[in-house]
Amino acid sequence: MRRFFISVSLAAIVLTAFGCSAEPAENAPEPANVAVAANPQITDITDPDAAFAEGNRLLDENQTQLAIEAYRRAVGLNPDLADAYFQLGIAYALLAMQNQQAGVVTAPPANGKEVQKKTDSEKAFETAVKAYEKRIDANGQDHEAYFNLGRTYVKLLKDEDAEKAFKQAVKLKPDDAEYQTELGAIQIILAQYHEAIVSLKKAIDLDGINGRAQDLLEDAQAGRQRIDYVSNNKNTNQTVVKKTSNSNANMGANSNSNSTPKPPPANTKPKKENPPEKKPNKPGDRPRIVNR
Repeated sequence: MRRFFISVSLAAIVLTAFGCSAEPAENAPEPANVAVAANPQITDITDPDAAFAEGNRLLDENQTQLAIEAYRRAVGLNPDLADAYFQLGIAYALLAMQNQQAGVVTAPPANGKEVQKKTDSEKAFETAVKAYEKRIDANGQDHEAYFNLGRTYVKLLKDEDAEKAFKQAVKLKPDDAEYQTELGAIQIILAQYHEAIVSLKKAIDLDGINGRAQDLLEDAQAGRQRIDYVSNNKNTNQTVVKKTSNSNANMGANSNSNSTPKPPPANTKPKKENPPEKKPNKPGDRPRIVNR
């Protein structure tokens, strides 16, 4: 019996240590399928920038779950740290992909009805948008905030909003090759090929070894050729149809003029017909009676 109580006491101590030492961020989304024990290397960090840097290091080393804990620690210490929310969204998306590859299946809902919910990654990116907008409100010349806001919109598949943010970043810092490249990339997605070519050529001028910009430029030029080809064919077909319609109209007019008599002039009075000549009555004919 004494051993039993000792075992229970030890288990309680372990559970308390693992369950209470972590300090989750108030604004961070709840992790899904994350079973990470509290890591003193993370929980002892008191500087949000240091926690953010630790998250980046862990993510680079493919320690995704620990990276998530580090990013959550960072935003817990500084709820306005937009870059940490963005990286948290990246980490959650990577974790979901890893779980899918490992064959991890989520349990079906109890009522049998599947409800479409936002993923942890989406929640983190949406919080990042708010944090970047807050930075921009504080400093409208923050080109990095605009650029990262555009990147966040791309993750949320809000392409038009992303283009607006990238354009503002380029406007504030036109000599940044990365800004020009990302603007060209989103313009390709929006089928704005002519505009994308301008942006990507500018990126290559700024950075001659920008391989991504060169690849994207080829895609933009191919897209422009397709658009121009379709547009030229459409104009040609419209011209042919118009000429054919005019020819048919002229033929119809000529045909009608040959078959339909012309009406008399407006001021011409119709001619009166001469009354028939009276013939003398033949013998035996009854005289014509005229009504009076």
